[in-house]
Amino acid sequence: MTDSFGQFNCVSDDVKLGKNVRLAKFINLYGCNIGDNTKIGAFVEVQKNADVGKNCKISSHTFICEGVSIGDNCFIGHSVVFINDNHPRSVNADGELESEADWEDRFVSTKLGNNVSIGSNATILGGVSLGDGVVIGAGSVVTKDVPPKQVWVGNPAKFLKNI
Repeated sequence: MTDSFGQFNCVSDDVKLGKNVRLAKFINLYGCNIGDNTKIGAFVEVQKNADVGKNCKISSHTFICEGVSIGDNCFIGHSVVFINDNHPRSVNADGELESEADWEDRFVSTKLGNNVSIGSNATILGGVSLGDGVVIGAGSVVTKDVPPKQVWVGNPAKFLKNI
């Protein structure tokens, strides 16, 4: 990785960065794809098998886990968390710390369409889809699919209005 990405970043060799990607310091990227002209803020982690589209802004302290696909032109606010295991556990049936193999049957993917905006401190549970043009209010907890061009807010997130 070149010095233009900053000395405090951890960007593994298997990351695919598009053109003109801007990375703040203190980020962790591995096994993911980041589209052209996307900006990633400080203290963001993007895990393997996650995709971030073109022209996106990922704000600081956000966690994008494995299995998350973010479309083009999306805004992800500060401290947004995506989840890929809706029933996590620390240990397996043998009392040992779980490995990927232990939770692979609980793994769920999340898909965001294009032009989605998610407010700060929102949590997006695994297995949901957010349609094109969706807006999620700050602090919301999204537990089910959201149709295109709708605003959802609250915990759990509920329909507020059409756009």
